[in-house]
Amino acid sequence: MVVAFVFSSCLKEKHSDEAGQKMQNFVCKISTYARSIDPDFIIIPQNGIELAYNNLDPAEGLNESYMNAIDGFGVEELFYNGTYKPDGERLPMLQELKNSKKIFVSEFISDDTNIEDAIFLNTDEGFVCFPRSEINYDYLLIPDSIQSENSEDITSVNSVQNYLYLISTDNFESKAEMLNAIAETNYDLIIMDLYFNEFQLSKLEVERLKTKANGGKRLVIAYMNVGSAENFRYYWKDNWGLHHPLWLKRRYSGYKDEFWVKFWISEWQEIIYGNPNSYTSRILDSGFDGAYLDNVEAYYFLYYRD
Repeated sequence: MVVAFVFSSCLKEKHSDEAGQKMQNFVCKISTYARSIDPDFIIIPQNGIELAYNNLDPAEGLNESYMNAIDGFGVEELFYNGTYKPDGERLPMLQELKNSKKIFVSEFISDDTNIEDAIFLNTDEGFVCFPRSEINYDYLLIPDSIQSENSEDITSVNSVQNYLYLISTDNFESKAEMLNAIAETNYDLIIMDLYFNEFQLSKLEVERLKTKANGGKRLVIAYMNVGSAENFRYYWKDNWGLHHPLWLKRRYSGYKDEFWVKFWISEWQEIIYGNPNSYTSRILDSGFDGAYLDNVEAYYFLYYRD
């Protein structure tokens, strides 16, 4: 039984590594497609930090193609996951990667008295921190205060000193209310959804958000889930479900509306990029400055349980 378990574990690890390399290629293809239309289009993958390396191994050096395809790294729960729980595995990688790319860290802090500590720890490392409290776990609130608030024009991710991560619309009764609330802030960068409920944001609406309340310019990035399918999106068909189509591989634990996908399958990739109806094309049509790629770590969760 022990031998069988070891074999199974090794097989999962092999499949995970192979899928990881496919995710590297997927991100590169998304970037190439988007930049063929907008050369300045920003790509920031969230989590899956080891994708920055050849064979997903820091000892084998940086993957040049992947690094050229992206503009920064998004990370969740680096120092705080409710309570203080520093991630000793990812932190050394990020300390190396910060020399070439901007690092954006979203911390989850269950006790508000620890918010300042989370900000300090990230700032001390040179990372940009978005602290979210327990009531904002799902990215549905605009915090009252902004760290390093400024009126500078932000034209690249390297200049960003703070950011807003707002992808849930549940706290707003209308699209106008949400857009007005964002427009009244001075964040350097906004990460938000392409849609308000089923309505895609227009180019005019997004352009309005590119100016801070104090007059400075800022970047507006669209959230895009590339590793799991969401059954409330425009591309979802009524007869879809687990294994229908077959590339809907696994249910996403904790998220009843999502399914991990075999993201290397052409049908899924065509949903994400490469044609006028793709998600990336819609982001470009709405005038966003870039895309924030969620669930790039799908390669791991396809073969390992949460």
